[in-house]
Amino acid sequence: MIYIETPRLLLRDWKEDDILPFASINSNPHVMKYFLKALTEEESLGFYNRIQNEFSQCGYGLYAVEKKEDGAFIGYTGFHGIPLDIDFAPGIEIGWRIRYDEWNKGYATEAAKACLLYAKEHVPFDTIWSFTSLSNKSSERVMQKIGMTKVKEFPHPAIPDNHPLKEHVLYKIELP
Repeated sequence: MIYIETPRLLLRDWKEDDILPFASINSNPHVMKYFLKALTEEESLGFYNRIQNEFSQCGYGLYAVEKKEDGAFIGYTGFHGIPLDIDFAPGIEIGWRIRYDEWNKGYATEAAKACLLYAKEHVPFDTIWSFTSLSNKSSERVMQKIGMTKVKEFPHPAIPDNHPLKEHVLYKIELP
């Protein structure tokens, strides 16, 4: 099923054929630079299964992103329940992960903007959060481009103290 269409992208249900390219994205050191570690194929399969479960349980989730021009799977963009014990949870975050060779082409911003438009009519929440490490200026810039407002900086509770990725920035947007 296609949920969202943009000029260049389809945001759709996941296919089993997405698993290997998804694992490749998750194992790329450039893509995973702002995470504690890259994922193994097994960890990516587990992530894929969690995405499928979230769709089944909630009716929304992280949509597979496909380029219209060639049908290539290039990552995901969408919504995810915040699994942290933190003051802005429970809540819903918007996130994205795009194949490294497709960075700096505006795909994350295009897909995320489309997700926010879709959310106004199709999802049961009105506040959407996004967060990333302070050093991830590219993702923070996407947050700004899609109209989110910076709320604060905070220490991520799942990242060890004194780790360079510990400090995060939090953004939010209210859907009308």
